[in-house]
Amino acid sequence: MSLILALALLAVPADPTPEALALGVRLAETGTLSSLIPNIVAEEREKLVAKFPELSDADKAALRATADETGKAQTARLMAAMGRRYAETLSIEDLRALVAFNESPAAVRWRAATPGAILGAMEAVGDPNFQENARKAFCAKTGKACTPR
Repeated sequence: MSLILALALLAVPADPTPEALALGVRLAETGTLSSLIPNIVAEEREKLVAKFPELSDADKAALRATADETGKAQTARLMAAMGRRYAETLSIEDLRALVAFNESPAAVRWRAATPGAILGAMEAVGDPNFQENARKAFCAKTGKACTPR
């Protein structure tokens, strides 16, 4: 029993150093997800505003501003959580190297191109609804599950 407890304690990651935490957050903030979040927030914000057509233009502007504030706060929490996970799982040397790359001019240009590349790829590939496409393929093969749910 004590051997199992000792092994379990070894599996628990040590608290990351302040440097590792800072590098982890920088890595998260300069990663691919961070380049996508502004587009996601903007799309979700406009969907939210569209749900309330009765609002005046001033109220819609206020709702947009509130949604942007909420998006910034949620993004900050997400980047901190991702940063912690990076700090817990990557070595300090890896964190330094990854942050150096992510902050390089080439990586900055890559991230700027990423949202457009993803949208272009999605348009080229077509309908990304995996569950529906898999259900249709299964229906075509077996004649079963042909009614969408």
